[in-house]
Amino acid sequence: MLDNDRPQPEFVDPKNDKHMVIALGNDHIVTSVKMAISDHLKEEGYQVIDEGTHDNTRTHYPIYGKRVAEDVADGRADLGIVLCGTGIGISTAADKNEGVRAAMVGDVAQAEYARRELNANVLGFGGIVLGRDFIFDIVDSFLNAKYESTPERQELIAKIDGVAKPNPDQKDNVHFFDEENKKWAEGVYHD
Repeated sequence: MLDNDRPQPEFVDPKNDKHMVIALGNDHIVTSVKMAISDHLKEEGYQVIDEGTHDNTRTHYPIYGKRVAEDVADGRADLGIVLCGTGIGISTAADKNEGVRAAMVGDVAQAEYARRELNANVLGFGGIVLGRDFIFDIVDSFLNAKYESTPERQELIAKIDGVAKPNPDQKDNVHFFDEENKKWAEGVYHD
């Protein structure tokens, strides 16, 4: 899918007070889990940008971590959620983007901490290693938690944000993964 063809947020009933836009991204292994999360979010009244992947065709997960991260960093989405089999790879890919604080979590307490203490703006987790209902609890906890600003936390977040170096070749570059996609299509990469 070309970046120009990215899905836009779906209409949400304006009577609902949850107006947040959530960007979702996943690899091919957990597409069905991502779709269940998307349905859950829509039922809760959130707008969803589904960055894909949209089927089970083998793909390269950093593409989708980057797309979600850029949605958040550029303000198209308020928060992002990324998942792959373990959550580690796609969370790391999302975190490599300027303006993003991705937190790979394994439970509700970690999800709440990431939002409340570190103002994480992208949630990552393993779609295979965690159960579906447990994932819904993690997602809800992350989205319902609020950042509680203190001077100490602001200083820590500034230090975290200062670690990332801007990469103008990467930012909003729809061709950034062209070489990897070619190798993937040629069978160089394997699950």
